[in-house]
Amino acid sequence: MKSQELINTAKAMVAKHKGILAMDESFPTCNKRFAKLGIPQTVEARRSYREMIVTTPGLKESISGAILFDETIRQKTKVGIPMIKVLIDAGIIPGIKVDTGAKELAGHPGEKISEGLDGLRERLIEYYQMGARFAKWRAVLVIGENIPSKASTIANALTLARYAALCQEVGLVPIVEPEVLMDGSHTMEQCFEVTEEVLCIVFNQLYIQGVLLEGMILKPNMVLPGLLCPKQETDDAIADATVKCFLRTVPAAVPGITFLSGGQSAELASARLNAMNVRFKSKLPWELSFSFGRALQQPALEIWLGKEDKVSDAQKAVYHRAKCNFAARRGEYNSGMETDL
Repeated sequence: MKSQELINTAKAMVAKHKGILAMDESFPTCNKRFAKLGIPQTVEARRSYREMIVTTPGLKESISGAILFDETIRQKTKVGIPMIKVLIDAGIIPGIKVDTGAKELAGHPGEKISEGLDGLRERLIEYYQMGARFAKWRAVLVIGENIPSKASTIANALTLARYAALCQEVGLVPIVEPEVLMDGSHTMEQCFEVTEEVLCIVFNQLYIQGVLLEGMILKPNMVLPGLLCPKQETDDAIADATVKCFLRTVPAAVPGITFLSGGQSAELASARLNAMNVRFKSKLPWELSFSFGRALQQPALEIWLGKEDKVSDAQKAVYHRAKCNFAARRGEYNSGMETDL
């Protein structure tokens, strides 16, 4: 294990108030978002879109790393420069999504298990040789009647731990992403209970598998009420519940927590991250950062619409959202920033 390299990379991923850009959508997810906006669902459209993102001027000011999809890490810009080289030259650490998606968990209706362990060691070696320095694996857990089950939670935690160990074996920092989904009508208190249990089991499995905590990053959900819950909590209440949950479950050795946005609006994701850093930053053992996908990309996607003459405006939107989250990491974000674009 390349322990010191892992530690150095993990620290760099959450250093200087920067965050991680998630641009690792699978074919179905990316095509679905394109279809809603009338953008062609083609390889070239996806390539052009991701080129627009990685070539955004000034992106490195707020972004430390970018998570790519297998298609993207192999693509080049229109002038023939590999996407991964564009990121490296800009001082942004390239990463790669390596799970192959969440599938139905046998014997447990309504629950899923992420797949992709078969052949993973060889894929990780190839990605490292290509220049990637971290990876990501997402596990999905749903709150519902009698779920998530213990079986589902343990199965996903063990899979995350095995993935993380394989990553560290070849020198890639694993981003461990156990996502408790926002879907449903559950309360914030129910989300707290489920998230607490999930994280306890995940870190137990990471310990059993010998994962170096100093050389990994946690990418969790915030503790939130479900989207259909009648009672939607304040940003401060969400900040308090989230930090309380993580202080109970996340070891101090972990260098950083990079939140997923999970379907929150871009503005809410920034405001809630900001609330956590305003209230707790000086009291926490780990950095509180972001690894947003839609909350960083969606405004730009709605501007771009697959049109070359909209690239510059779309890039300004990417830059703006990155700067808003950079400010949120410092506890300096406010709603007035949304009019600065």
